[in-house]
Parts: sequence; C-alpha cells; structure tokens
Amino acid sequence: MSENYQGLGQYSMEKGAARKRRSKYIVIGIVVLLVILIAGGVTAGILISNNNKSSSGGKSSTDKSTDKNASKDPSVFKKDPSLHKSFYGMAYTPEGSLLPECGNSLENVIKDIQLLSQLTTRVRLYGADCNQTALVLEAIKQTKVEMEVFVGNYVVPTDNTPYIRQREAIKSAIEIYGTDHIAGVTVGNEFMLNYLTERKSNDAQSAIAREGAAILIANIEDTRNMLASLGLKKNIPVGNSDAGSFFNTEVLSAIDYGLSNVHAWFANTTAEGAADWVTTFFEETNVQPAALLPNNPKMYIAETGWPTKSSDLGNANNGAADASVAGLQIFMDTFVCQANKAGIPYFFFEFFDEEWKDHQFGGVEGWWGIFNAE
Repeated sequence: MSENYQGLGQYSMEKGAARKRRSKYIVIGIVVLLVILIAGGVTAGILISNNNKSSSGGKSSTDKSTDKNASKDPSVFKKDPSLHKSFYGMAYTPEGSLLPECGNSLENVIKDIQLLSQLTTRVRLYGADCNQTALVLEAIKQTKVEMEVFVGNYVVPTDNTPYIRQREAIKSAIEIYGTDHIAGVTVGNEFMLNYLTERKSNDAQSAIAREGAAILIANIEDTRNMLASLGLKKNIPVGNSDAGSFFNTEVLSAIDYGLSNVHAWFANTTAEGAADWVTTFFEETNVQPAALLPNNPKMYIAETGWPTKSSDLGNANNGAADASVAGLQIFMDTFVCQANKAGIPYFFFEFFDEEWKDHQFGGVEGWWGIFNAE
C-alpha cells in the first residue's frame, strides 16, 4: 500500500474514533440530564408534599419546633386515661413546705396540679409557710386548669408569730394573683384539738375551750380585716378547720365555713362500714349543730380517707380497721360515690403519702395518700 493511502486510512480511522467519542459524550450528557431532571422532580414532589401536609395539619420541620416549645408549656400535658374528676376536693400540701428547710419548688407543684386537675377541681391547703400559697396559685396560672383553693394559715396556740407570718404571705399572694382561684381562707387547723389536748381536756365547750376559742377568733377577725384592707371586689369566706368533735360553738359562730376532719379509721370501723360511719358522724356532729347558729356556717368534711399501711405492726390495726391498699380501695369505692350522690362537700385525705409524718410520728400517719411519694 502506498504512503498516501496509508495516511488516508489513518485519517478515516481517527475520524471514526472521534465520531464514536462524540456519540459517547452525547449519551453520557443525556443520562446526566435525565438524572438531573429526575432529581429535580423528586425534590419538587417532596416540597409539594410537605406544603400539602403543612396546610392540612401535617407535621413539618416547623411543626416539630412548635411541638418542642409546646412541651415546655405547663398547660400542655398528657392526661392519664385512668384518672377521672371523681373527687369533690383533695387535701394537699406541696412537698417540702415545712420550715426551716422549705424544699418545695414551682416545678414540683406544677406537676402536682397537673395530676390533681385530673381528679378534682378543688384543693385545700393547711398553711402558708414556704410560699406555698403563691406556688399553688402560680401553678394554676401556668397550667390553666380549673382549680380553686382553700388557702390555710396554721395557727400555733402558744405563739402568734407564725400566724402573722402566714397572714402576710397570704396577703402578698392575693396582691399578686388576685382571688379568682381562692375559695376561702382557713384560719387554724386542729387548733382546738391541740389546745385542749395539751391541757388534758376533751370538752370543746368548757371554760378552758373558751380561752382557746378567744385566741382563734381574734385571728379569724384579723384575717377578715386583712382581706377588707385589700379592697377586694369578691367576698372571700373565712373559715376554720378542726377535728370533727372539737368544734367550739363560739368559733362556729365566728366563721363562714367549717372544715371537719372525720376519720372512720380512728373509730375502729371496718373499711366496708367506714363510709356510712363518716356521713352519719358528719351530719349529726357538725352539720346539724352548725345549722342551728344564726350565721349558719357551711360545713365541709376537711379530711377523710384510709391508711394503706403502718410503719410498725402495733398500729397496723385499729380495732376492726386494717391499714391496707385494699381497705383504701373499698373506702373510695363506697364513700366517694355516696358523698357525691348526696352532695356532701369533702376533701379526700390525701393526695400523696407524706414521709415526713412517718419519720416524725410513725404508725399510719405517713400513709394516707392515694399516690405514693413518687
């Protein structure tokens, strides 16, 4: 073959190879373009899908952020389907509300109010130390639950300083939070019981009792004056709480309401017979005498319940009464239904076990809660 023909052949081969390379590049380009178009379509589909979900209430990244913020809102909390607003009211003291420690906290009170709001619309407090009145009102404000509070001032017979300290704490709480969620101010808890017991007496109408009543009535009137000084548009009732058989007539005549502690456990009854015993005692010992007075104070059962155990065997039984979870269940099943049907106002005793009472008093004292300490 001549040199010219060899060159022409070489040129034809290179031209063919170039043509093949261009075809290859075109194919690759088309594939890349298709990939880009497909990816773009998928992305657009995802964006449209997310937009549709957002507009129809679905979850987007923004919704997740909202959910995270909502979880920090105390008014947004998970309800327990096994709990119901079956109780008229509940006796409650925020954990850690004792001087001098004052270990209570708003965080814990909020958790308590969230749980309590699933059981009742009313709570009663026993005292005002450790800022517990303000903590409860703040918790109600933040959780936005339906709840009213009977705030308390725990009066000491031998020292008026605690009364004054708590009166000022209650006053301050009202000035901050108002009275929308306050149902009453209770002055004294088992004051007459303690006063008479220390003087070895059990007669609530005796001369000794009248001495104690005079101290208590002075504090009741002082509380009324404190409330009047605030210029409140709402009338706040002022009451007293005591053991059912220790209400003094003079004290009853000076209050708007009375809270009576009525415990069948201490009457040596069975759990099965406890509900009837409580309602009969309350009607005969508290409701009927109060109705005879000119002021006709409204009477509530301040405490009634059943202990679930005792810290020592010697106090595990009280006559026919046995401290047990089964006993508490029986009493709740009978008393709550009967009292609700009869329209008896009561505060079930109590929200949770209070271990400090067990440490201080032993026996059944710390084990009356429908929830344990945790």
